[in-house]
Amino acid sequence: MKSEQNQINPVGLYIVSTPIGNLSDITMRALDILKLVDLIVCEDTRVSGNLLTHYGIKKPLISYNDYNASERRPEIFAAINNGKRVALISDAGTPLISDPGYKLVREALEQNIYVTAIPGASSVLTALCLSGLPSNSFYFGGFLPSKSEALRSYIETIANIPSTLIFFESARRLEESLIALHAALSDRQAAIVRELTKLYEESKRGKLSELIENIKQDGAPKGEVVLVIAPPEQEKAINDETIESQLKILLESHSVKEAAGIIAEQTDRPRKEIYSIALKIKQ
Repeated sequence: MKSEQNQINPVGLYIVSTPIGNLSDITMRALDILKLVDLIVCEDTRVSGNLLTHYGIKKPLISYNDYNASERRPEIFAAINNGKRVALISDAGTPLISDPGYKLVREALEQNIYVTAIPGASSVLTALCLSGLPSNSFYFGGFLPSKSEALRSYIETIANIPSTLIFFESARRLEESLIALHAALSDRQAAIVRELTKLYEESKRGKLSELIENIKQDGAPKGEVVLVIAPPEQEKAINDETIESQLKILLESHSVKEAAGIIAEQTDRPRKEIYSIALKIKQ
């Protein structure tokens, strides 16, 4: 059995996603890989130790973080070159998302080391699902800049991205960031999501101005949050005349309901409004 596993799982680097809160949110494949590898590289050995203990997995752990990454990489590559299978995990969620694992993977690929990823939990995607905001296209910006001037400058560069925006932010800086976002992006719909998959999971949705007012009244939420912001409103530039011409084409091969659904999705205009236009054309 072990020789079969070795053939399926060659020596190399395994990027393994871990739960973002609820320890049950780990895949069976992730557990199999963590049991199989010879060494586990993690951000904090104490945090990862709790996860491994929960599942009865005993493997050597070494830390890999912003402070020791450059020193650890040669050690990790030496282990792989000596025939070891190495797993890379983060404190929570998918590795490489706002953590130093990127450089490790990049150098491994440059050295022609076998690299694979075991997908799983992600706070970015979970927050997007809970936000109620458009999910067909999104931009993840990691942590927002902590200094006021850099924050304002950064927001200006991403203001016109035609996608839902997703950021990490700390509770301490949340109000300042929301105010800066409101000033540059106008009063878009947004969601503050925190404690994902945990007992006190919370999602607050509303316009940026409403979320700012909420924090002023109730104080900032505890811990780190995921901030999700709606894309810029499309100009009504996709006017009724353009919509009518698109609907006429679609109605040749689609029902009124189907054609209205397609155009509503493309333009972000209310489905009932588009359906009414389509119905008039059909009649």
